[in-house]
This record gives sequence, C-alpha cells and structure tokens, in this order.
Amino acid sequence: MTTARFDHVGISVADMPAATEWYCRVFGLATENEFSVPGTDLCGIMLRHDSGYRIELLHRPSSVPGIEPENPVAAAGTRGFGHICLCVDDVEGEYERLLAAGAVSRKPPAPSPRPGGRFAFVADPEGNLIELLDRKG
Repeated sequence: MTTARFDHVGISVADMPAATEWYCRVFGLATENEFSVPGTDLCGIMLRHDSGYRIELLHRPSSVPGIEPENPVAAAGTRGFGHICLCVDDVEGEYERLLAAGAVSRKPPAPSPRPGGRFAFVADPEGNLIELLDRKG
C-alpha cells in the first residue's frame, strides 16, 4: 500500500489578482510561490495556510466559465470538482463572516448528514463552492 496525503486543491479563476486577494484576506493564506507553465498561457499561485493546507489558483486568459452550482446537490450532478471543505469550530460564525467578505450563500448552516456535525455552503466571488464543516456539531 502506498502512503499518500492531501496537499492542495486547484481552482481555475478568471481574475487572479482579485481571487488571490480574497482567499488571502478571508482565509489567512499567504503566497507560497507563483509560477507559469512554459509554452502555455497558464500561470498559477500557490497559497498556503499556517496549518499546512494549500489552495492553488490557476489562470488562463482563454478559460471559459464552468458550472456555478446553486447548491451542493446540483454540484454533484456534474462529474469533476464539486467543492472544497474547510473544518471550522463555528459554522454559523464563519458563514456570516464569509458572507460579509463577499461570499454568496448556497446553503445556510444546518445539521450535517454526517452524524453530530453542522455544515454550510458558500460560493467564492467566482462561484466556486466552499463547504464549512464542524464535525463535532
């Protein structure tokens, strides 16, 4: 059996400076490195949280919008990336904080399908889904 651990999630964005500013401000991330892929118009920036998780923002000027699901059930109707999930201690507080920071509600705080937990969904300013999860409830 191989040993693997999660490193990061990549999100394609239309406005790299705006997305970078939002994720850094809202989640306390910092730029780890910036890069471009030779021979392409693809560039990216790796953002890192002090706890170790990373979000990689990717940009291609020729990219086109994808689905912007209204809720997590709709997101599961299309194969591929659905959402990122962040564990938080206070789902309601974090949900309200993100809405005040420009996120859009996709599912208000509620009991989680996972026993004993609470969850909520918001969309970042580009429509990408972010789940907030408290497994302890």
